[in-house]
Amino acid sequence: MTSTAGSPKPSSRPETVSRAAVVTHGKPGQIGAGLARLQAVAAEHGVELLYPADEAEKHDGVEPSTAPEGADIAVVLGGDGTVLRALTRFLGTRVPVIGVNFGRVGFLSSMGRRELEAGLGRVFAGEYDVVELPTLELEHPDGVERAVNDVVVASAELGRMIELDLAVGGEELGRQPCDGIICATPSGSTAYNLSNGGPVLMWGLEAMALTYVAAHSLRARPMVIPPGADVIVWNRSQDVDAAVLVDGHRVSTLGPAARAVVRLGAERSLLATLPEATFVRRYRESFAS
Repeated sequence: MTSTAGSPKPSSRPETVSRAAVVTHGKPGQIGAGLARLQAVAAEHGVELLYPADEAEKHDGVEPSTAPEGADIAVVLGGDGTVLRALTRFLGTRVPVIGVNFGRVGFLSSMGRRELEAGLGRVFAGEYDVVELPTLELEHPDGVERAVNDVVVASAELGRMIELDLAVGGEELGRQPCDGIICATPSGSTAYNLSNGGPVLMWGLEAMALTYVAAHSLRARPMVIPPGADVIVWNRSQDVDAAVLVDGHRVSTLGPAARAVVRLGAERSLLATLPEATFVRRYRESFAS
């Protein structure tokens, strides 16, 4: 195993895998015989599988593990949403997450379902890299949150435009009528941010993408924000609340004149990859072909 993006190799992590946590799609039927195939590969390589309590409830014949955060790696059977959930679950534990795609796009996954046996055999033998990806820290009226993919401030009423006032690095950027604003990490830049015309940030960048959603202007353009520049978002609408979402989940509401602050966080999400599953290859196969 090696570590990329300029980050040092964690000295406490073993070269080969002896324990792997399991995270699967929210609908167990989506992965078919995937879990049985994973169990067979793990048995062949002498790897103990650890099941968080919610995973044990989904699958017959497995027992919950007491400390899945003590795994050497987490194996995901699912789509990008499941990988995102695993990255969030293991944030701060130093457990990297590797995905086997049982979803549609699978940009965050290293291998397809057909390559499960061969790919995970290599992973269990220690043949994988770890990419350390920035996260976001969000301050909002109800507390503080961490985001792996993105923070979105959007109209809380479907079909109603809001006015957002922004400041970046302590300087006013201006007021903009729109449906919302997306603050995305490099891993999140290929999700909602991409579908709204935002910039794609390659893994290895310490930056945040700032992209308006349906801005009522020809001059509102995406921006790339460096570390140390907080983004402050005020809701300047008089009669429409703004919803605050972290990785797709609503966490707070901004009433008139309320604000949220988004910055690059101190923690890193750890995405494990097969050596050949580079960012450029994934991008080409997922979006450019």
